[in-house]
Amino acid sequence: MKKFLRIIFSRVTVVSVLILLQLLILLVAALRFTEYFVYYYLVSTVAAVALTLRIVNRKDAAEYKIAWIITVLLIPVFGGLLYLVFSGNRLSEWKKKKMAKITQSMRNTLCKDLAAAQQVAEDDPSAGFQSRYIHDAAGCPVFADTDVRYFALGEEMFLALLEELEKAERYIFLEYFIIEEGKMWNAILEILERKAAAGVDVRVIYDDMGCIMLLPDDYVYKLRAKGIRCHVFNRFIPVLSARLNNRNHRKIGVIDGKVAFTGGINLADEYINEKERFGHWKDNAVMLRGDAAWSMTVMFLAMWDYLDASGAAAESYDHYRPAGFVKGLNDSAGWVQPYTDNPLDDEPVGETIYLNMINRAQKYVYITTPYLIIDELMEKALCTAAQCGIDVRIITPGIGDKKAVYETTKSYYENLIRHGVKIYEYTPGFIHAKTFICDDRYATVGTVNLDFRSLYLHFECGVWMYKCPVIGRIREDFLETMRKSREITPEDCRQGWGRQLFRAVMALLAPMM
Repeated sequence: MKKFLRIIFSRVTVVSVLILLQLLILLVAALRFTEYFVYYYLVSTVAAVALTLRIVNRKDAAEYKIAWIITVLLIPVFGGLLYLVFSGNRLSEWKKKKMAKITQSMRNTLCKDLAAAQQVAEDDPSAGFQSRYIHDAAGCPVFADTDVRYFALGEEMFLALLEELEKAERYIFLEYFIIEEGKMWNAILEILERKAAAGVDVRVIYDDMGCIMLLPDDYVYKLRAKGIRCHVFNRFIPVLSARLNNRNHRKIGVIDGKVAFTGGINLADEYINEKERFGHWKDNAVMLRGDAAWSMTVMFLAMWDYLDASGAAAESYDHYRPAGFVKGLNDSAGWVQPYTDNPLDDEPVGETIYLNMINRAQKYVYITTPYLIIDELMEKALCTAAQCGIDVRIITPGIGDKKAVYETTKSYYENLIRHGVKIYEYTPGFIHAKTFICDDRYATVGTVNLDFRSLYLHFECGVWMYKCPVIGRIREDFLETMRKSREITPEDCRQGWGRQLFRAVMALLAPMM
């Protein structure tokens, strides 16, 4: 009975009821207009046409526009209201300006030394072009003198994270989409409490939507009571608003500016296979030790300033620069370029990095992704590469975490396979890794899924690597994962008409999911 009451009066239940009530009010209001059919038809037609013209002229992906145009034209008033409430990036102009100012501060701090960028361009012009794009579009420079360690599973990353947290002397910065109490987070929290008590600057950022079912509403205050500074990204409130579209999907862990972690792994037990949800959970991450870790430190601080009411001055970032910051170049370890993708600047950094790797491939492109819900540009790039003789392989989950999204992913298989792309499903369970590997020369590991939300609406991050020895390890892990996966054949794509219809509808609505 207590458990039932806890669920009934939980924030999720209350918020859901309030949002459903608002939707009901909008629907009733729309239906009331049908009593005045002639006026309703005239007004709704004019409004639908006007809204359609607005959608057409927006700088969005064609698929995104089509999905909303169909919705608006089929159900003019209610569809129009849904579009105005839920479409696109709708944070206030004040918040956009604040983010732009902080982003510029990040650029000013990071983009001072171009020696590594020049060396990349001299080593290979193609690599130089890719690196230059990340530098100019995201404000994130390339670094030498950085050792990269790859973790093929969450369990491996967890142990390394605990080890590095114990070494912290100045600060610990953690920014994650999901945090859930359990073996993983409790072990981390125990260290954070001890370090905070010892005078280490410990800060945590988590996304409210990502944690809404996992943490109590007042968890931020519980952390602060333990001496841990904490901010919650984009509080989920029971009001119909497009501001809920923008989530902080990044995963960043920084210790003293010398070591940084990122990848697909959140701080919850399924990510280390202590809790089984969708079979075996296959994920990955990288640890940067050296100059490039400083870049991820500044990324965290920029997000912290965005969420913090006081707002730190730009020059304060240098206060966190680690002592003994290396200035020399060591190309034997390759080059490392952390990057962030900000949905408020209308520049799809994550997608463009992926496209650059596909379009410049000469031998192969290997991809792991939990979702395969892509726009025409990405689909065409993959198909064209395969038709040109590039070995294009994609691994997706064998067990989906969301039924509708899983079926939508499968709706893209047939066309890709027909054009020569090889697709595999990870038989043991769910693959959450987001990885691109190209020609043993390039790789990126990060948080960017191949779906519309991740590519266009969420705050994301990743690490682009060129000629790093660890790329061979990432490729080996891909091939090992592929051997545990089942290759999808054209026959697998032939389904009954009911499922085909469902997948077609889901593919049409994919940009809105």
